[in-house]
Amino acid sequence: VTLNAAISACETGGLWELAAQFLHELVSDGMERDTITFNAAISSCGKGGAWRSAVQLLREMAKVRVESDTITYSATVSACEEGGMWELVLRLLGEMVEDRVPRQTGMFIAAVGACEKSGACSSALSLLRLHAADAHALRPSV
Repeated sequence: VTLNAAISACETGGLWELAAQFLHELVSDGMERDTITFNAAISSCGKGGAWRSAVQLLREMAKVRVESDTITYSATVSACEEGGMWELVLRLLGEMVEDRVPRQTGMFIAAVGACEKSGACSSALSLLRLHAADAHALRPSV
């Protein structure tokens, strides 16, 4: 809990490198990393403009069998959006379906923003259609 707070403090202070270092020191100290710990580090990377590191941490979670959740993907998508990595954002949205992680409206907004920054208008339109399909699928039938 204390280390999670330290990693979150790094996010607030823009110290993403220190957050990633803390995360890796947990392993050498024999401590377990959990979803919350990774989420805090990924979010810190995103706030620091380090989209590559955010994606690396997401991939590391799978390798060490730590479950990712909506927050994990949201932080990673936001980091990639800030970096204008629209193709990667689209890939992450697809992975969420494979991993059975619910997609949220904010993720689609970030994805459309990444497409906009890169001039990928047709992809932005496809995302809007995909979001509409997701929203329709989530409505309860009466």
